[in-house]
Amino acid sequence: MVHSARQPIENCFVESFNGRFRDECLNTHWFLSLDDAKARIEASRRDHNLVQPHSSLDDRTPSEYARTLKNAWCQNG
Repeated sequence: MVHSARQPIENCFVESFNGRFRDECLNTHWFLSLDDAKARIEASRRDHNLVQPHSSLDDRTPSEYARTLKNAWCQNG
């Protein structure tokens, strides 16, 4: 079965990411150059992965969640 990439229901995770990225990064910055855009996007990525808690991870950051999993694995392994 072939899916069209243009149907949001078939790409719900991508559509969700795109919407949040647009709202939290692209719509909030005025990029002065390609290098400026790259730096601001990287800063946004780091903030998303290291600072902002995620409700899907019990209000922990992805790095905190990964550390929790690693600690649990080390204790059981």
